[in-house]
Amino acid sequence: MRWRQRLPLSLVFAALALAYAALAAALSLLLSRWLQGAWAALLAVALLAPLLLYHVRRAFAPMNALFRALAGSVASYRDGDFGFGVAWQGGGALGTLVAAHNALGDALREQRLALVQRELLLDTMVQNTPVAMLLVDPSRRVVHANLAARKLLGDGRKLEGQSFDALLARTPAALREAFARGGDGMFTLGEADDIDAGNEEIYHLARRHFRLNGRRHELVLLRQLTAELRRQEVQTWKKVIRVISHELNNSLAPIASLAHSGAELLRRGQLERLPTALATIEERARHLEGFIRDYARFAKLPAPRREPVPWARFLAQLRSQVAFALDADPGDASIRIDAAQLEQALLNLLRNAHESGSRPEDVALALRRVPGAWRIDVLDRGSGMNEAVLANALLPFYSTKRHGTGLGLALAREIAEAHGGRIALLNRTGGGLCVSLVLPD
Repeated sequence: MRWRQRLPLSLVFAALALAYAALAAALSLLLSRWLQGAWAALLAVALLAPLLLYHVRRAFAPMNALFRALAGSVASYRDGDFGFGVAWQGGGALGTLVAAHNALGDALREQRLALVQRELLLDTMVQNTPVAMLLVDPSRRVVHANLAARKLLGDGRKLEGQSFDALLARTPAALREAFARGGDGMFTLGEADDIDAGNEEIYHLARRHFRLNGRRHELVLLRQLTAELRRQEVQTWKKVIRVISHELNNSLAPIASLAHSGAELLRRGQLERLPTALATIEERARHLEGFIRDYARFAKLPAPRREPVPWARFLAQLRSQVAFALDADPGDASIRIDAAQLEQALLNLLRNAHESGSRPEDVALALRRVPGAWRIDVLDRGSGMNEAVLANALLPFYSTKRHGTGLGLALAREIAEAHGGRIALLNRTGGGLCVSLVLPD
């Protein structure tokens, strides 16, 4: 059997055809003694046909077995099982085919092994990253959730297969509001007492959509920024001390010098130059006073004096100072706030919106009633914020403006939290920024 496998197919078929042609001729010659020539040839063919069929099947049997083995191996490859190969001792075209098939199986096995190793490495990295990661399918079911996501949203339990909306319904209001606004953003988790004690948790939310197996999926990333922001705050306060020291030196040094010069002018009786020195001292002193006053306003924000304020009157007063489109219908509703503090916070936010590169008519304020609270959104169509700016925007004295103090957003955050509320930032779909304040009744 094996020696036939090593022969070329063309040679086997040619030898078989020649052998049966010679045998048919001999048998026809033998039968011609009793039958005419045509009948003798037909009878010889009829007698040899079963034997020819038997030998043809015997000749094709190894090839049929090979083809069945190849078909089974290809079916295994299709099912993802690359552990099968085909053994063939012959050469020729079939030998080349079997060798190519086995080489393909070896390559697929190596690729599968490398892919499994990469998947294990990736899964280890994803599971152990401190960023909470969830993959949600089009039916809003959780397909995958790492350990951080399980700890944050499921008390350590497995989340795969659960309804993502049902999970959100059990989360704090700040997290639900961040998802309801859409896009990326920042939000703070913690009760009022936690915020007052500096124990709040600050998160950055990122959402990305992509197609997997032809279906649209959503990747949700929740990154805790509390520790990072604490480090940034320390660095910021160090920077503030350097800025204040520099400003004090710039003012106190000339004041001291001019005071000494004034004393000398007075001693010498050169009184005509004394008013100039005194005017310069007054100018530097007033500059220093204004500088200290601006920074002290943030550092010593008084506790809010909350009183019932009708929304209609408050919004009218606000629009008299800065232009914006209003999306609100509060009717006769009111809210207990420190009107001066909230007005200052919203003025800062609206002025930032006008300075964002947005068209004036695209700057808007939206007021909505939410369960137990009011939500104020300041909207623009400017350039928005990149991830680095978004992560630092609420820090005191952090500013991307050349002459900015970095106090506008930080002051708005302090005022919102002093009222028992919270603030969140997120980039809008289509461009621009939304600054959202949520204030309790």
